[in-house]
Amino acid sequence: MTIKKLEGKERFEAHKLFVYCFHQRPENIEADREKQEAETQEDWGAFDDDGKLMARIINNHYDFYLDGKTVKTGGIGGVATYPEYRETGAIREIFKALLLEAYKNGEVLSALYPFNHNFYRKFGYEVVPFRNEYKMHPNVLKDYHSLVAEEKCEVRRWQTGEDVKDFLDVYSKFASAFNLSALRTEEMMMEHLKFEKEYVDRKFSYIFSRDGQPVAYLIFKDEFNPQAAVLKVEECAWTSRAGFNSILNFLARFSADYGSIVLPLPKGLDLLKIIHAPNAYEIEKQACQHFMVRVMNALRLFEVIRKPADCDFTIKVEDDLIKENNLTLRVLADKVEVLAGVGAETGTAAGLTNVSKSDIELDIRALSQLVVGCTNIDEAALRSDVTINGNEEMLRRVFIEKPILITESF
Repeated sequence: MTIKKLEGKERFEAHKLFVYCFHQRPENIEADREKQEAETQEDWGAFDDDGKLMARIINNHYDFYLDGKTVKTGGIGGVATYPEYRETGAIREIFKALLLEAYKNGEVLSALYPFNHNFYRKFGYEVVPFRNEYKMHPNVLKDYHSLVAEEKCEVRRWQTGEDVKDFLDVYSKFASAFNLSALRTEEMMMEHLKFEKEYVDRKFSYIFSRDGQPVAYLIFKDEFNPQAAVLKVEECAWTSRAGFNSILNFLARFSADYGSIVLPLPKGLDLLKIIHAPNAYEIEKQACQHFMVRVMNALRLFEVIRKPADCDFTIKVEDDLIKENNLTLRVLADKVEVLAGVGAETGTAAGLTNVSKSDIELDIRALSQLVVGCTNIDEAALRSDVTINGNEEMLRRVFIEKPILITESF
């Protein structure tokens, strides 16, 4: 088996593999050849001894927010294997090469959308419950007509060819407060707004402004349902209470058009706690768990995350695939010392002569959940791959739940 990055004609072969495995039905796949062969994303393939493509993985490149800073993050996508090559270890071999290079290239996190959680746990990824979806009839939001009377916003529908600056301004202010949201460019913002045929795709975007300044936006699709159409919000963001309330007020206007609204909100904002509704029992809530994350560089990660001013604890990390993450660290507010593992000089640090039992010992998967803030230390302590030996009060202050917003598809 040979593992390598794909180029030219190999990229088109990988595209055909993707089409095969993801049940797509292009009328003329050859029409995509030139475009696919010119692609530039990081694309990996596994080939058998006869040079035939067995499997592929794409590693997309992003900058994700983590505690207000941005870190290099890989977005794993396009994972596919021809049926005749499954259970040969092809994906594992690609991951081994891909993760090693990603570590060397400075990635701090890696993320993906799993078809199966347990499959990707083998490669160090762990589930992140990242948002809740709320389903309701538009009438549930009718109280927002009066709530926004004194904070009224102007609403304008975005049209193809118009600037995306207002959307990007709102997004940038909103997203930077959430872990795992991506730093966006205008091109990335356009990807979320654009459509092929407006009245076929039924995708619409609105910007909300107050006193001439953008304060919120809403992107939604009209989904067919034989009983009644569904308004499915793809994305929304706001910079103030006025913006948030204006979104809900706007959605309430569709009571004659839709049987239901599906509204996704990021982890850390529970609509049922703040909703002005005649009867909150009319709102269905569903947790979304189809996202996983992996720590790529444990040392760098602890240099980045927010810590208390008096932070001081030790941690032992185990990683089956990235040997550089097998470390024992002393984490202080202003620095991180390597006590054991790659980079350790003596195995001791000031005031510490025994590093055999750290305050917390854990697998890379549990660490991934803790550092992004999808779980807290008390929940993590229930995992079989986490052992807490002491300093619990400090660990409880470091590993807290944090708001999470997943913004990109890959």
